[in-house]
Amino acid sequence: MPIMQKVESLAQFAEAKTILLYWSMEDEVQTHDFVNRWYEKKTLLLPCVDGDNLKLRQYTGPDCLVAGEQFGIGEPNGPEYTDLDSIEMIIVPGVAFDGNNNRMGRGRGFYDRLLKSTPNAFKVGVAFNFQMVDLVPTEPFDVAMDAVLSE
Repeated sequence: MPIMQKVESLAQFAEAKTILLYWSMEDEVQTHDFVNRWYEKKTLLLPCVDGDNLKLRQYTGPDCLVAGEQFGIGEPNGPEYTDLDSIEMIIVPGVAFDGNNNRMGRGRGFYDRLLKSTPNAFKVGVAFNFQMVDLVPTEPFDVAMDAVLSE
């Protein structure tokens, strides 16, 4: 079963009204079709790089995307979404994950800072099989996933 289809099969996904995920880069689990399939049924938020932090904006359709400031990733151009307590699920990319649901990102700490501000959201890492490793080294500021789904 494809990874994003596994996400759709989660009870937490079925129940969630507001979901934060990402607009995938070429080397990440692809989310473009998923986002376009669900944005009219749920509130889907995408991160926008703003200096050292991520701001959130709602995805309202393909026409809302502009190239982001750092990686050229598509980012919604609408108003900032600030009701972090309303986010029920977060789908998170990573460089590597382990069996303890630890995640290694790209080293900037964007997601760790964001995940600390959304403690009630169910956090799901998505990964290709080659991204699953025996042990991800962790620091005190790292935030573990509630689940990691792979191929």
